[in-house]
Amino acid sequence: MKQKKIPLRKCIVCQEMFPKKELVRVVRTPQEEIMVDLTGKAAGRGAYVCRQESCLKPDTFAAGKWKKVLERALNMSVTQEQYDAFREKWLEMMGQ
Repeated sequence: MKQKKIPLRKCIVCQEMFPKKELVRVVRTPQEEIMVDLTGKAAGRGAYVCRQESCLKPDTFAAGKWKKVLERALNMSVTQEQYDAFREKWLEMMGQ
């Protein structure tokens, strides 16, 4: 029997490839909001983040790395208010 192909996606923080189901999806909705999509089916442009400690820890947010990464991955300019709201939701969701 032919083995099913596993879709791979690249983490926007560490730039490594992982199976799609192991990643967390971040979406830019048609209303220009940034949200975390746990279902993987929300409408909008998506980007993926792995669950490695180096990509999830608050230090990566403090370094300012995330804002530029999100802007590039989601093809939009991210205001500081949008970024701060997303950061709070992300850290709350990750339990940090």
